[in-house]
Amino acid sequence: MDNKRPLVVHVIFWSLICSLLFLDVVLNRRTYSARDIGIIYGYSGVCNVSIFYINYTLLIPMLVKEQKRYGLYMVSITLLILGMCVIKTAIASLNPEQLLTYSGKKGAVAYSSLARYAAEALFISGFFVVISALLKFAIDWAGNERVQRNLERERKEMELQFLKSQLNPHFLFNSLNNIYSLAYQKSEKTPDAILKLSEMMRYMIYESNDSWVSLSKEIEYVQNFIELQKLRFKDGAFVEFTMNGEIDHQRIVPLILISFVENAFKHGVANDPKDPIRINIIANQKILHFSITNKKNNYNKDEMGGVGLSNVERRLQLLYPDRYKLNIVNSATHYTSELMLDI
Repeated sequence: MDNKRPLVVHVIFWSLICSLLFLDVVLNRRTYSARDIGIIYGYSGVCNVSIFYINYTLLIPMLVKEQKRYGLYMVSITLLILGMCVIKTAIASLNPEQLLTYSGKKGAVAYSSLARYAAEALFISGFFVVISALLKFAIDWAGNERVQRNLERERKEMELQFLKSQLNPHFLFNSLNNIYSLAYQKSEKTPDAILKLSEMMRYMIYESNDSWVSLSKEIEYVQNFIELQKLRFKDGAFVEFTMNGEIDHQRIVPLILISFVENAFKHGVANDPKDPIRINIIANQKILHFSITNKKNNYNKDEMGGVGLSNVERRLQLLYPDRYKLNIVNSATHYTSELMLDI
């Protein structure tokens, strides 16, 4: 479709020119023979089309676009205009009855001087040079804009795929470490952990490949992750999970929320019943408000955030430009992430 757009523009332009010529014939109220029409509109039409496309297909691409020889271009179009003016004037001198007459007062037919005709031919030739240049630059600019948009879209898609390929192994690596710890301890929770992981991997492999997923499924994925994390704690993990609003019909980019939850378990304290990890979700048809707060683990010296949060923030920039607010508070005792999305 994009390749046909210049052709459509040209067809519209020349259709408009032909309509103006037809209007001229109607307003003139003269009956032309086929020979008269051929001389009046045929010769000048060939000259005007030649001026247009010599400038459009040869002079601008070669002298302006490729060689950047603007001075030579100006000389070339000047010679082109003058040359076509001479050709048109010569044709008019050979066909004065058709080309050097016009309607005068009260319908009388008057004769134009050759000098006047030459001046008009000069103006019309210049008009078609200017129009062809404007059309050429406009079409090229529009084409370049489309190319840039396509390149930018492809770049974003490649970056998103790369970010997603980072996210999945990052989660899998941490989950397998947790299951390894359970297996090493010969815990009875190991089969349940493997089952939870398989359910989550099914979501990651088969459903999260879509650009958008149901918010309810994304939250279910987060809840499964929490249950999986609880299995690795001997005395259980304490999570205060609250949710308000409607989540059945809203859609969200997959795997956006999980990094915040994963970060809380990795760097925070999850086994303190007096200070649990607090997750709050409020959703309506337009806004999703997600917040998570965890007590900081003073014995965990890893940098807060890591690959997961930097990854998700970049995805937010690409997928929700100007449609999200992310606020992170890193106090002495607690770490809070608050995300608002226009969904």
